[in-house]
This record gives sequence, C-alpha cells and structure tokens, in this order.
Amino acid sequence: MKVLARISVTVLFLGLASGLLALQRARFQGFGAEEDNPAFFPADGRDKTEWAFARLRYGGGVGVGFRRGSRWATDYPKADRQFVQGVRRLTRLHARSTEQVVDPGTDELYNWPWLYAVEVGSWGFSESEAQRMREFLLKGGFLMVDDFHGAFQWEAFEEGMHQIFPDRPIEDLDNKDEIFHVLYDLDQRFQIPSIRYVSTGVTYQGDGIVPAWRGVRDDTGRVMVAICFNMDVGDAWEWADLPQYPERFTSLAYRVGVNYIIYGMTH
Repeated sequence: MKVLARISVTVLFLGLASGLLALQRARFQGFGAEEDNPAFFPADGRDKTEWAFARLRYGGGVGVGFRRGSRWATDYPKADRQFVQGVRRLTRLHARSTEQVVDPGTDELYNWPWLYAVEVGSWGFSESEAQRMREFLLKGGFLMVDDFHGAFQWEAFEEGMHQIFPDRPIEDLDNKDEIFHVLYDLDQRFQIPSIRYVSTGVTYQGDGIVPAWRGVRDDTGRVMVAICFNMDVGDAWEWADLPQYPERFTSLAYRVGVNYIIYGMTH
C-alpha cells in the first residue's frame, strides 16, 4: 500500500481573516450552517476527495505522564469539522466534508497520509503500533501533534515519540523552514491559546509559557512530525464560530493547518 503519492495542489487565498470573521458572525450551531446542504455535507460524509482530515486514535501510555488515560478525542469532532469547513471555504483543495478516525494498530493507517493527534501528553503505543507508526511516517506519512503543555506533558510526549523513533532527534523548526512558507508566510507566529483565554486572558497553561514549533525529520530532511507545543491549535479551530474568541488566533491556526496540509501532500 502506498502511503503518499506526490500530489500537485493549487490553493487559492480568498481572504482568511474576513472569512473567519464571517464564521464568527454567523454563530453556527453545531458544525455550521451548510450542514444541511447535501453538496457540502453528503449523507454519509465519505465523499471521495484528494484529502481528508484523519485523527489518530491512540491508546494511553503506561510510563511517566500517562495518568489521565487516552485523550485522543479532545475537541472531537467539532474542531475537525470546523477546520475542514474552513479549508473547503478558503482554498481550492478538494477536502472531504467529515473526519476519519484512524487506529495505529491496523493497516488502515496507511490509507490516510495526513494525521492529527491531540493531547499527546497522554499518548502511548504498543510495540506493534509503534512499528506501524514508524513505517507510516517513513513511507511518506505526515503527523501533526497539538494541545499539550509544560514540562510534565512534554516528557510524556517524548516517551511516546521515543517508542516510534528511538534514535531520531526532535528539533526546533526555523522560521525559514519550508513548512512555514508553502502557502502562507508564517514568520510571525505567536502562542495560540485554548478557549480559557476568553475568561482568563491568559494564553498559556501551567508552566507551558513559551510556545514551540518543533519537528522530527526523515533522512531527506522532510518534516514527518510537526509539533505544536504549549499551544492549542485545535481549540482555535473549534471556537472559530465564537465571537468572543479572538480572530487573530483562529486566523493563525487555520494558516498553520493549511500549510501543514500542503506540505504533507507535496513532500
């Protein structure tokens, strides 16, 4: 099974900030006003497209940091569907209208070359799952991880990452890295907070004060794992329709997500 064919994708920027403000003004109920449009949300949500949002359903780990159990479904499915809705509105990418949940313990993993994993401070893998994840990534798969904060959760994430790649380093991604420039130029990035920001005005959680954009590369230098640490991109997708959640956070979150999609599909 082939994980990833190189796909030529043309994306059209249609005014991201104004589009997101329109989402907020609409105050969508559930997943958006267009959910009643069968062309936008087919009955089974399994329309054949060139890209689909796939969420990794990992298990809970057994080592340090894994005390809350698996939290793979945080923000699911609203964050997934609102992000997809933005991708479909703001680009010409042929994106499937609903998400796909993927287990690392089956060969189904190889059919979904772009994966998103959330709250990875609680993840863990069996030996066979880790091996399959390693093969998936080395064959061209792409994984975006998000929504984990502070030293304790970083240590837990590293333990799970070490199961997949015992010897590959995690590195900080430079502003000049191609992943930040495949569509949008994202030199000026900032911390994307959770919905708690609306009531607290605080962008960080616990001791996760400084946001970090990190990655794991293959032997050619391709970023296989894009790491959003000390931030909550998924919440910015999920609450794009809430007027109280600042547009600037959602705008950056959509730009980051779209860049990661295009990078993952073309590298």
